[in-house]
Amino acid sequence: MVRSRFIAAWTFGATIILSAPFAQQLFTYVSAQWPAQSRPLGVAATAVPTVAVGLLALWRIRQRRLLRYIMSALGLGLGLIAIVGTDLTFTEAFHFAEYGVLAILFYRVWMERDDWSMVALPLLAGTLVSSADEWVQWFIPIRAGEMRDVLINVAATACGLLVAVALDAPARIRPTLERPSRSALVRWASATAVTFTLFFYSVHVGYDVQNPEIGSFRSNFTAEALAQAARDRAARWRGEPPVARRLLWREDHYLTEALWHVQQRDLAWERGDIVTAWRENRIVEQFFEPVLETTTYAAPAGHRWPPEQRADAAARVAGKMRPMATREFAVPLYVWPSPF
Repeated sequence: MVRSRFIAAWTFGATIILSAPFAQQLFTYVSAQWPAQSRPLGVAATAVPTVAVGLLALWRIRQRRLLRYIMSALGLGLGLIAIVGTDLTFTEAFHFAEYGVLAILFYRVWMERDDWSMVALPLLAGTLVSSADEWVQWFIPIRAGEMRDVLINVAATACGLLVAVALDAPARIRPTLERPSRSALVRWASATAVTFTLFFYSVHVGYDVQNPEIGSFRSNFTAEALAQAARDRAARWRGEPPVARRLLWREDHYLTEALWHVQQRDLAWERGDIVTAWRENRIVEQFFEPVLETTTYAAPAGHRWPPEQRADAAARVAGKMRPMATREFAVPLYVWPSPF
């Protein structure tokens, strides 16, 4: 019985991870077809199963009703508040429901234990799946994994656990751990810590790239790696420009980073912040040169400013440009000495 529950929980967890790009294509299609209704649809997609679980709790709970009803209402209520009361996207709202179900499945794996590992182990397992899920999403173009999403998923796991305990309440929970429980917690905590560390290092640890004119900016690459990537893409894109965004392929983070700087440049120009626009343009010219003349899925004629616009910007920032350090990036990026 426990083995079949374990297989079911991990099958569902693997499905969450592997279905991420396909689910996003569905969400993107829905948002494009019904833009005004995409938010209500996202809430409905999570509210309906949530209400179903609530009705199940009303039907199933027969003993210690008050406490179990409170726990069930707390888990469902906090979940609905997180979905409806915060600015979760369609994807994030649906993900919240998925991890709530995953928590219930993992709880059923360990619910026959009589100590607090019965809730600690499902929480660790949910965090491990979430870290692996967001790490995989970081590698594919259609999704973007980051720490915020891991925290949302862990919150969903905690809400799901409250409901799970309410539905299948243990007779008691001992405050002390037996040796098998301690060993299991050490193994799962270690696996979760390793997975989360690898995810965090890949996504949120970067470098300050120094330049005498610009100052410094945050990047996933060192200055040397940016130079090497620029040479590589210049040669590769001459014969095969990135005109199609292959959604189920490994993401080219050099191109993604280049396009992010182009976007920041253009947004700054539109709001009249010429100094920032010029600085971003110089970052692209010095570190992402191949993207300027290359046809990409984001622009059919490349991303270089017309000569007149560049000359106008240069004249308007003359004497105003100073080297400065910036920390802005598409996701929070932290710099510290690398252990690898």
